[in-house]
Amino acid sequence: MTATCTKTPALESLPTVERISDVSGFMALRDEWTELLEAGDSDCLFLTWEWLNTWWKHLAGDRQLSILVVRSSRRLIGLAPFCLRPPSLSRLRMFPVLEFLGNGCVGSDYLDFIVRRGFEADARRAFATGLTGKRVALYWTQLRRGNCAAAGVASELGERNWSVSETVTNTCPFIELAGMTWEAYLATLGAEHRYNFHRKWKRLNRDYSVQFEQVHTEEQRRESMDLLMEQHNMRWRGRGGSDAFDTPGLVAFHREFSRLALDRGWLRLFVLRLNGQPAACLYGFHYGGTFYFYQSGFDSAFQKQSVGLVSMGLGIRRAIEEGAVEYDLLHGNEEYKSHWSRESRELSRLELYPPGGMGSICRASVELEWASRRLARRVISRVSV
Repeated sequence: MTATCTKTPALESLPTVERISDVSGFMALRDEWTELLEAGDSDCLFLTWEWLNTWWKHLAGDRQLSILVVRSSRRLIGLAPFCLRPPSLSRLRMFPVLEFLGNGCVGSDYLDFIVRRGFEADARRAFATGLTGKRVALYWTQLRRGNCAAAGVASELGERNWSVSETVTNTCPFIELAGMTWEAYLATLGAEHRYNFHRKWKRLNRDYSVQFEQVHTEEQRRESMDLLMEQHNMRWRGRGGSDAFDTPGLVAFHREFSRLALDRGWLRLFVLRLNGQPAACLYGFHYGGTFYFYQSGFDSAFQKQSVGLVSMGLGIRRAIEEGAVEYDLLHGNEEYKSHWSRESRELSRLELYPPGGMGSICRASVELEWASRRLARRVISRVSV
């Protein structure tokens, strides 16, 4: 395991910061990582070792591992699940950028530092000390705004003259389900939407033999994942496409992670069948009391039957029956989400640059890279029209 250890400061009883830069070190952290995540306030699906390690295997690209590990008297009290994007002249990136594992189009919401409850101040200072003096830009995305450890580390660095800026980037609609019954939840919906669901559900049961099947076996998982991707891509093919499953890396990621999630008991993959024919799929996860709605698809031949709407309702009902305390629709302000939810939380991005002239150069480099990416996306969209 390649690691560099810096004591902060010299006293043995104070926290130490270690950097993990190779895969073997990442693998060795698995059990400690899981225990720490469960012992902190940032616990969520997208910070699990399983999610981030699978992301690293399939979607990391040219990034380099740079996980910061904080220990106090050898006890793990904090993790910064970082990776480093190296300089690239072809991408107009003059300086390295330190960001969270899991970022990008895979849709990892609520990325953050992982800190043991009760050790927040020690870990925050240790992370800031470990980052001080680095000639890197810090680009932290998909943060839970107003409730993330990253904000505390950013504040600590700001006191050390780093430049800090925050941008609201998205919202995550969610449904509070604690103590809720299905009928009580339906009563919270708008009258028109509630009536529409009841009408569609009643009509489906009148016209078809209806089954809403949950995947329980490995064979079912493989078949249902293929079906989900096929239905989703077919639905979006004539509407400009979707980036959910549009690269070999994303497909490989979801094939592997859905298998791991099935093994862990987290996977919630459902198939809605009408007279035995697969009409729609719903892909989500139940982790830590939260049901995460991740993606869906349906056969356009059943579009008039509103199978997408019905599947969402049935998914929420299953979450309630399982005792989930929250149904998270994850990032995106699509109109259909507002029909099911009344609350939302903001996601934000933090950008930090080191003090002095070097920080100004880092900022200019990052802004140039992102401007070139935006220009490239506009050109591609115009060519594809």
